[in-house]
Amino acid sequence: MEQREFGSTGLKVSILGLGAGQIGDARHSEDLAGTLMNRALDSGVTLVDTARGYGLSEERIGRHLSWRRDDFILSSKGGYGADGATDWTPAAIRLGIEQALKRLRVDWIDIFHLHSCPLEVLHQGELLAALDDAREGGLIRVAAYSGENEALKYAVTSGRFGSVETSVNLADQWSAQYILPLAREAGLGVIAKRPIANAAWQYAQRPTGQYAETYWERLGRLDLDAVRQGAGLDWDEFALRFSAYTPGVHSAIVGTASVDNLERNIELVQRGPLPLDVLTHIQAAWDEHGKGWAGEV
Repeated sequence: MEQREFGSTGLKVSILGLGAGQIGDARHSEDLAGTLMNRALDSGVTLVDTARGYGLSEERIGRHLSWRRDDFILSSKGGYGADGATDWTPAAIRLGIEQALKRLRVDWIDIFHLHSCPLEVLHQGELLAALDDAREGGLIRVAAYSGENEALKYAVTSGRFGSVETSVNLADQWSAQYILPLAREAGLGVIAKRPIANAAWQYAQRPTGQYAETYWERLGRLDLDAVRQGAGLDWDEFALRFSAYTPGVHSAIVGTASVDNLERNIELVQRGPLPLDVLTHIQAAWDEHGKGWAGEV
């Protein structure tokens, strides 16, 4: 699988990364989690992305992947949920990283994100100084930010972060339009989350109150189904190849609890970018309907 230079961080990441949120769900077995994660690494996936808020995810990565620490780039997120600390404080950063290392059973985290940290908090120099201390102490390699919109723009232009994670998909192109060019200029690594737009196309009716509702509405307004069918593509291929090959993206992370879906995603992403005429139609639809849409948080 294609490996990409991750901005100017010195890291290399696979074009397809594994979003480890679903494997943190306690309804899924340990055997499934271990099999899926090891299959991903065996197939050339070298980026594994998790977070403090993803249930059992960090613990399961520790149990099933820590013995292969040199085989993958580990990305996690925090700033909240640290035992013994108030959220979004220097103590939450320091203790959160230390506690994550224990759960993950590793000595360092390659990329550590402030996870949807509010803009006003990002202006607090002591919080960012705590990230600097963790990097200088060898606990993390890259200080990063995960989020959207104006907070993301501040993070990219602040000079304090080495990478960012943001939504990039057919129904969510704000970052692709306004942030990724800035990130390229700054030499930042970029992880694209939600690359398949929460698979919103699978719902015949509006999924009211569900995670995919906003993307379902946006895809309906973009009206890309004729473009997709004309290219002879299933929705998952249409969406994933768009996101993974958006200029400025280094890795697109897809979460799954299915080995079959994992293997299909690997196959799809290796088919390369969408044809230019298809991309032209997508851009025209976005220019007509989507330019006022902010990034989905």
